[in-house]
This record gives sequence, C-alpha cells and structure tokens, in this order.
Amino acid sequence: MCEYYSQCQPGAVPVDPVPEDPTTPETPVATGTPAGSGPGTTLQSGYYWIRAVAAPNYHKYMQTKPLYATGPALLGDYTTAGQFQVQDGQLVQLVSAPGEAVKLLYATVSKTRSINNASLAVSFTAEKNTYGTFKFGGDDLQWSVSDVTRPNPSAWYVCTGQQMYINLGNYAYQTPSGCADQTIHYYNDRTANN
Repeated sequence: MCEYYSQCQPGAVPVDPVPEDPTTPETPVATGTPAGSGPGTTLQSGYYWIRAVAAPNYHKYMQTKPLYATGPALLGDYTTAGQFQVQDGQLVQLVSAPGEAVKLLYATVSKTRSINNASLAVSFTAEKNTYGTFKFGGDDLQWSVSDVTRPNPSAWYVCTGQQMYINLGNYAYQTPSGCADQTIHYYNDRTANN
C-alpha cells in the first residue's frame, strides 16, 4: 500500500448502493380524490382524445390515475381515456360530467429537470400552468417555453408507470433507460378505440 498517495488506494463501491428515487420534489402524487365524475366515454363537443401512435404505446391515451384526479400525466387504456383541449396555451382535462358546470384540471410542467437532466415532468393540477405553453402542431401536442430550446417541440418520454415527461433533447436519441420516445396526437372520433 502506498503511504503518500491517495490514488494508490484501490477504489471501492458500496456493498448496498442506495437506489435513486425516480420522482422529483415537484412531481405531484395523485390525491386519490377525483376532481369530478368525468365526461364519460363519448367525446364531448370541443374536446379531443390524446394518444400515442407508435409502439410501444400504440393507442395508449392520456389520462390521470385515479381517473379525473390530480397527479402525473399518464398514458393508459382507451377505456379510461381523458378528454382534453388547448385553451390559451393551457392543456386542460375535462373532469365534469355532461350537463354539469365545466370543471377542468390543468397540465402543469415542472421547472425541475429530471431523468438524466433531459426531461420535465407533467402533471394535472387544479391550478393553471405557469411554465410554457401548449399547442397543437397539426394533430401533435407540442410544448414550448422561451428559456428552453427544444430540437423537437413534439417529443415526449413515456417512462416507468406510463408517466409522461417532456423530452428536452432529440427524439429517439439517447433515450433514458425505462423510457420510450413518443409523440402524442389528438384524435376526435366519437369514442376512443384500441
């Protein structure tokens, strides 16, 4: 053993490394309490289904879990698809039943970078989003903000638990482990389908 130089010491890895928590401090947790009873399985006037159109999430639809509750944006089954529209740069989810006063949840983008420092978590909350704006670019859902340059404003990640993140990098390049690159698109048929 070398007495004078620390670089002579053999490296060591902890026997039991501590696993990293994939959630960020700003990632909301579902409340378990629905914000409304939901619009049902027939598309309401002025709203859209939003879904992925490529493997591995082909025809998986945007929603929250539990349904109509605050929490992370997810892709899931067509039978539990949410109904959405973009209003003044806000992506909104309709959570009220037909005939009830309109009640919405708002897609909120975290300012905290997550997953390899290359993504932003998206969740649905009762408060309007204050970071960036949403829009449809044709039928694809896009997000942008002035302080972030994105090579593809339509690029998303779908990661563990089907949670959705905005991809800040190039589409299909250096995709983080446990995630899939996706673009998501509106669909306006009367009912969601597989």
